[in-house]
Amino acid sequence: MKLAVVGATGLVGSEMLKVLEERNFHFDELYLVASERSVGTQIKYKGKQYSVIGMQTAVDIKPDIAIFSAGGSTSLEWAPKFEAAGSIVIDNSSAWRMDPTKKLVVPEINGSTLRIDDRIIANPNCSTIQMVMVLAPLHKKYGIKRVVVSTYQSVTGTGKKAVDQMMAERAGQSEPKVYPHPIDMNVLPHIDVFLDNGYTKEEMKMVKETTKIMGDDSIKVTATTVRVPTVGGHSEAVNVEFVKDFDLAEVRDLMSHTPGVVLQDEPSKNIYPMPIWAHNKDEVFVGRIRRDESQANTINMWIVADNLRKGAATNAVQIAEYLVGANLVF
Repeated sequence: MKLAVVGATGLVGSEMLKVLEERNFHFDELYLVASERSVGTQIKYKGKQYSVIGMQTAVDIKPDIAIFSAGGSTSLEWAPKFEAAGSIVIDNSSAWRMDPTKKLVVPEINGSTLRIDDRIIANPNCSTIQMVMVLAPLHKKYGIKRVVVSTYQSVTGTGKKAVDQMMAERAGQSEPKVYPHPIDMNVLPHIDVFLDNGYTKEEMKMVKETTKIMGDDSIKVTATTVRVPTVGGHSEAVNVEFVKDFDLAEVRDLMSHTPGVVLQDEPSKNIYPMPIWAHNKDEVFVGRIRRDESQANTINMWIVADNLRKGAATNAVQIAEYLVGANLVF
């Protein structure tokens, strides 16, 4: 088993290495890959030093699995080259997510759709992953008509330079700006670029990716995505209208028995999901579950997850684990 991590020097790439080690993912050879300016950089993994190699060198090695976290343009250029060399690419960018010929996978939900000829597999958007982890079992039981979601997304979703900007502002120092406005002590209703319909690209990702992952175009989704000055993970206020009515106790029981989801819903004891507790954890946390008293068959929930873990690195590694376990790697 030859494994390549492409974009190994970035925030998500670094997190992927942590997850691979924690989950003891088996490989015989590991290759850490990045852009030419990072070639030769030394990265330690399990006590061993690895020298970062360039993209073409990695293609020539023909890894069995290449996990990408190197940006959309890089993926569009290089993923087909890895595929042509016989690799399976698991891509964390938005490049392939809405391609009708590519699977968009959260293993707990639709991993079973993967086949041996799926050679480029898309990892969903971080905010979408944590939401559908909660929505999927509810949709199966009650049927979802409509979802209204507002997100509170960590600066780590933008990358290291965004974290540096926030910390510099907090310290009263100047730092090159990633955002068009200050982020510390502020919130920005602006993630990714604005589109002609007035929504941001991030908001439309949540709309389109949710229906693709859930395999149901009848689900209506509308989103407002907001950047907040936190580093532990993304939070979401989610309002869901069902076809069927529900019992709150039954909903909580369903959540408590959903793999990968942790129920934290004891408001009388101040127990509810928060980024500070989700940080460095792989699970998706859900709480503040309550009936929407303004509309029939509708529920409100609060969903939190570490966007670098289940929202990116962990989900990608889980896809690799699924491929190996299902004998889909050759």
